[in-house]
Amino acid sequence: MTFQPVIPTGGIVGWRFLQRTYDAQYDCFSASAVNQRDTKYFLENISKVQSAEDLVSDRRLLQVALGAFGLQDDLNNRFFIQKILSDGTSADDALANRLADSRYRDFADAFGFGPGDMLKTGLITNMEKIAQDNLTTRFEVAVGQSNDTMRVALYAQHTLADLASEPGSDDQKWFSVMGLPAIRSMMETALGLPSSFAQLDLDKQLEVFRDRLSRTTGSSEISQFTDPEAISDLTDTYLARAQIAEVQASISPAQTALILLGAG
Repeated sequence: MTFQPVIPTGGIVGWRFLQRTYDAQYDCFSASAVNQRDTKYFLENISKVQSAEDLVSDRRLLQVALGAFGLQDDLNNRFFIQKILSDGTSADDALANRLADSRYRDFADAFGFGPGDMLKTGLITNMEKIAQDNLTTRFEVAVGQSNDTMRVALYAQHTLADLASEPGSDDQKWFSVMGLPAIRSMMETALGLPSSFAQLDLDKQLEVFRDRLSRTTGSSEISQFTDPEAISDLTDTYLARAQIAEVQASISPAQTALILLGAG
């Protein structure tokens, strides 16, 4: 039986509990029989994989490989994933380069199946990191089964830091943020933006995102999140706003009217 993470409450209080107990809970989760078996199988067999077709043909290997990049929902999309892997990322028209979600580029890069790429499945350290990242993703998914805002918050702790430290312009980093569903959702909630905001032109979205982040944190740049404190502050804002939204959604119009009448 897989260990189920304990989340006693939501909001910032629940987040502080999860932070304090993270290491112990993660260790218990990783040590479960199913996670140990899958990790062992991946590390013993991934070096035998020589092509994209080899990888997608082995469901157990593919499950770990996709999970490491948070792409586990694509497990049944074998043709799509094989195309991502076999195209690589060297060519501008490679499928991974044409998708807004940068996780597909990272995924394709990790194995080296593209034209002219160096095969990486035999690099033990690289494959060990993929196996570890898969466990991290699985733990976050398990947390999300109890509280999805906590899942997003956990994901943001490492993903925002990685995005902030990437080379390239801040606009490029913003477009990466906008292409990652969980991080985008966190930003929209923390900055008080409605879901309909995504319908705007991308350049307009970027302008509004920058303006709102500057008003919230004092800086409009993603590079500020190389500082763990900046990520912590944004996370607290996200959790507080998410909890308020949950409370408001649970109150019916009739209850709202009674509250207002009582206040009068």
